[in-house]
Amino acid sequence: MTYQDQIARTGQLISSFNGTWDGIDAESVARMRLQNRFQTGLDIARYTAAIMRRDMAAYDVNPADYTQSLGCWHGFIGQQKMISIKKHFGTTKGRYLYLSGWMVAALRSDFGPLPDQSMHEKTSVPALIEELYTFLRQADARELGMMFRELDKARETGNEIEAQRLLHAIDTYETHVVPIIADIDAGFGNAEATYLLAKKMIEAGACALQIENQVSDEKQCGHQDGKVTVPHEDFLAKVRACRYAFLELGVEDGIIVTRTDSLGAGLTKQIAVSKEPGDIGDLYNSFLDCEEIDPATAKNGDVILNRDGKLLRPKRLPSNLFEFRKGTGADRCVLDCITSLQHGADLLWIETEKPHIEQIASMVDRIREVIPNAKLVYNNSPSFNWTLNFRQQVFDAWSEGGQDVSDYDRARLMSVDYDGTPLADEADERIRTFQKDAAARAGIFHHLITLPTYHTAALSTDNLAKEYFGDAGMLGYVKGVQRKEIREGIACVKHQNMSGSDIGDDHKEYFAGEAALKAGGAHNTMNQFAA
Repeated sequence: MTYQDQIARTGQLISSFNGTWDGIDAESVARMRLQNRFQTGLDIARYTAAIMRRDMAAYDVNPADYTQSLGCWHGFIGQQKMISIKKHFGTTKGRYLYLSGWMVAALRSDFGPLPDQSMHEKTSVPALIEELYTFLRQADARELGMMFRELDKARETGNEIEAQRLLHAIDTYETHVVPIIADIDAGFGNAEATYLLAKKMIEAGACALQIENQVSDEKQCGHQDGKVTVPHEDFLAKVRACRYAFLELGVEDGIIVTRTDSLGAGLTKQIAVSKEPGDIGDLYNSFLDCEEIDPATAKNGDVILNRDGKLLRPKRLPSNLFEFRKGTGADRCVLDCITSLQHGADLLWIETEKPHIEQIASMVDRIREVIPNAKLVYNNSPSFNWTLNFRQQVFDAWSEGGQDVSDYDRARLMSVDYDGTPLADEADERIRTFQKDAAARAGIFHHLITLPTYHTAALSTDNLAKEYFGDAGMLGYVKGVQRKEIREGIACVKHQNMSGSDIGDDHKEYFAGEAALKAGGAHNTMNQFAA
């Protein structure tokens, strides 16, 4: 319904109570309803799942229509990100939020800072999803509230053209609520545990769940050593658990992102069950590092595989883990991805050790031979040294092409000494176009940075501390923060408004009329920022 329809319908409802509801203003109710468009997290999950499905279809038609997100560890951070996007680009289209398990562990656990090893309480994950959407909904309420105030002012001054413009803007308002791709790690337990957590995450508003093929109790950050994968059937049970959770809750087009860590994972805890040669368990086991043995030399406790009439003993470590053969990571990634897509996954995530388009594309090309519309979510990770990686890529390309690289030391390319050189400039241009190029060449539908706001919070705090506690004193804050906020139009410079003070004043007026004691009067110091 339009804003005017909402007012008319509410007015009819109030009238039906024979005067007992006459203290309720229909337009105020319409405003509050528009400021609270999403009643539940499931409303959000259904709404945002539809957005992602449309975006995925658009990408299939044109890879230039890729999507992006930044990882946000607090509701306020996510809110300010989306406010900034609307301010600078006029729309949130193609921009999501990412919920990083790494940042939940490091910043939101009741145990204190933890490594990304699934040791944090799993309830903190849906709690952060709910918090993010609470702040995004408040961003809607704040912005709409300011539009309502402008509408009242236009009416008071008799500016009908401005009033009509605002009514149209209200009817076509674009929400700050966008999809969240939420990290469920390795499921925090067995398939039942995965299902229970998936339900909580979806109920909080998540339309997309990202799950990885590591062992839950041995889970490691994708950029750390010691990763241990599970056989495909174990992983697929958790993928199905997530789908059941979506379907049970009525989010029929929910998105599952299956992540493979096989490129960097050289270990497995289990020998897969195989019923016949060539099945998925047999394929998983075929990558194990084995040695042929004579039955007479078998030792007590040996695990022995029968393949093509030969008896093979997988090499087992003192940790009781089994090793894969060196150099099989890419092949295992391709098998993981194809298997996941054939069993209900919607998007893939291949965790790599460096941001190299052709490395990613070499695997995606093989996957697309089987599933032509395979698409990736890719981690533009802060764990990569982007400057060094891309300078070395340019160095190698120049060297292979016969170009003179004698002015450069490949091992020292991170040095500031090379800033501004032709090699550094070309590397920076490759970084700038990485997402566009990778979307076109390597099937990457969604680019995210897992924990950028962890780093920006640290960097900005360091800059402020250095200035404020040094000779600059208060000028360190004024020049480095507040003056920039004012001049760059940062919403939270009026922090009372940002925290909901004006929304509260509106409600007080709705509830108490002229008797309302409001905070936003002439003596509110936020009026200093009106200019």
